[in-house]
Amino acid sequence: MKRIVSLVLALMMVLSMAAVANAEAATGMAAWAPFEETVTITVPVYDRSKAGYPAVDDNYWTQWIQKEFGDKWNIDVNYVAIPRGDVMTKYSMLIASKDTPTIMMEYDYPKVAQWATDGAMQVIDLEKFAAVAPTYYGKMVENNQLGYTDINGETFFVLSERPYYNTNYTYFTFVRMDWLRAVGYDHVPASYEEHKDAINKIIEAGLTDQAPLGLGIPSAAYVANFAYHDADLVEAEWAQHCSLGTASMTWEPTKRLLKRTNAEYNMGWYSSEFDLDKNTAGAAADQMQTDFINGKIYQYGGYMAANVDWLKAFYENNPNAELAIASAYAVEEEGVATARNRADNPFGMIVGFSSYATEDQLKAAWMLMEWMIQPENLFVLENGIEGTTYVMGENGLPVVDGAYMGDGMLNHNMNIDMTCLVHASKVVGTIEDSIKSVAPQGLPQDFAQAMIDSWTTGTKAIADRGDAYSDPIFAVAIESEAEYTATLLSLWQEYYAKLVKCDPAEFDALYAELSQEYLDAGYQEIIDERLEAYNNGQTTKLPKK
Repeated sequence: MKRIVSLVLALMMVLSMAAVANAEAATGMAAWAPFEETVTITVPVYDRSKAGYPAVDDNYWTQWIQKEFGDKWNIDVNYVAIPRGDVMTKYSMLIASKDTPTIMMEYDYPKVAQWATDGAMQVIDLEKFAAVAPTYYGKMVENNQLGYTDINGETFFVLSERPYYNTNYTYFTFVRMDWLRAVGYDHVPASYEEHKDAINKIIEAGLTDQAPLGLGIPSAAYVANFAYHDADLVEAEWAQHCSLGTASMTWEPTKRLLKRTNAEYNMGWYSSEFDLDKNTAGAAADQMQTDFINGKIYQYGGYMAANVDWLKAFYENNPNAELAIASAYAVEEEGVATARNRADNPFGMIVGFSSYATEDQLKAAWMLMEWMIQPENLFVLENGIEGTTYVMGENGLPVVDGAYMGDGMLNHNMNIDMTCLVHASKVVGTIEDSIKSVAPQGLPQDFAQAMIDSWTTGTKAIADRGDAYSDPIFAVAIESEAEYTATLLSLWQEYYAKLVKCDPAEFDALYAELSQEYLDAGYQEIIDERLEAYNNGQTTKLPKK
C-alpha cells in the first residue's frame, strides 16, 4: 500500500509539473502577436544528399512550418542547406559573406565556441529568451544545461535536449551472422579474443574475396579511443586530450588504439588501399557501405530509423544472408578491465544567433523554437500524416511507415534535421518504445528486440556503472585550437596511415618520431592551453562514480 501511495504521489507530481509547463507555454504563446511588418529568419538544416528525398530547404515540411507557424505571426521561415559532410566550410563561407543564418547551431561545442569567439554570434539575454520561450528554457533548467550557455563570461547559447544522452540508443552495428555460423560460431563474439578468432577464420575460409573489415582515413579529428582509457583515468589528461576538435595522437590511449589497428592490418583485416580516399569527406564510409551492401565485408553500422536504405539494399543483394547486432566488450589485451563508451554531450544542438540578427529576428527565432517544442507540433513533425506516413499502434503510439516516399514523406530519420532544434532524437513513450520506433522496417529480419537487448546489456550497462562519459566542455575558447586544428587534422590523417601500415616491429619508434612532430606542429600549445583552463576551473569535470 505504501508503494502504491508513493507511486500515485509521484505520478501526481509529474502531472502537476507537466500542467505547470503547459500553462507557462500557453501563457507565453498567448502573449504573442503577429509582427506588424514581415520578419524573415533563416534556419540551417543538414543536407545529406539522400537519393529519392526532396530538397532539404524546400519541401512539404518546410512549407508546413511556414503555414502553421510563420503565416500566423507574419514570419518568413527560410531554410539554409548545410552539407553534412562539410559543415565548417559552408559556415565559413556564410560568415565571410556576412550572411550567417539567424540561427546557428552545431552538435560540436568547439565549433560554436569558435563562432562565438570570432564574433559571428551575438550575446543574448537568457531572461528575455525565457520570456519568449518558457517551455524551451524550462527544459534547459530541467536538464541542468545552464552551465553550458557561456563562453568567456558572456552568454551566447541555448541548448536542445539529448534524451538518454549517456546511452546511445539509435546507433547500431550489424554483423554477418551467416559468416559467423560458417566458421563455427552460434553467437556474436562477446570478447575481443572471440572477435579476432572469428575474423581470422573468416579470412581462412575465404568467405569474401577482399579484406573482411572496412577502414578509412579519419575524416574528422575525433579519436574513438574511449575503450582504451585507463581505469584510473587522470582528469587533467582527459581535459587535455579528449576532444572532437583535435586528434589526441600523442596520448597513450590513442597509441593503444593505433597499435591494435596496426596488428589487425598486418593480419589482413583491412585493404592495403584504405588510405586512398583521404581527401574526400565521407568517401571511406561510403565505400564501406557499398562493400557491405555488396556482401564483401563483415560489419557496418549506422543510425537507425524506420527506413534504413542501406539495410534494404543489403538484403536485396544478399537475400539468403543473416545479420545480427554486434556486442559491446572490453579491450582486454590492453589491460582495460571493462568496456567504456564516449557518452554524448548532455545536450543536443548548441544553438546561437547571428551577430547580424535584429531584435525582431531574435524574437522570431525564439518563437519558432518555443512553437516547435510544443508536443502537438513536434508530434506532427516527427510522425507526419496519420494514415499516410504513420498509423497508431495497439499501444497507442505512432508507427511510422519508413517506406513511404510520396507527398508528405518525412525527411531523413523522421525529420530529425529539423526537430534537432529542440531535441537530438525522437522520444516515443518509454526508452524501449523509442528504440522500437527507430527499428528498421520492411526487412526479412525484425531487429526491434535485438536492439533493445543490445542497448540494455551494452551501452546502458556501461553507463550504469559510470564508464560512459563525455569530453570536457571549456568555458573559454581554446585559441590555439583554432590556429592549428586544420594543420593537425591533415597530419593526423597522414600519420594514421603510416602507423597502421608499418611493420609492427617498427611501430614504437615511428610512433615516437611522429608524435614529436605532431607536438611541434601545434598540439603542445593546445594541450598546454587546455591544461591551463582546467587548472583555472574553466572546464567541466569527470562524473563521479
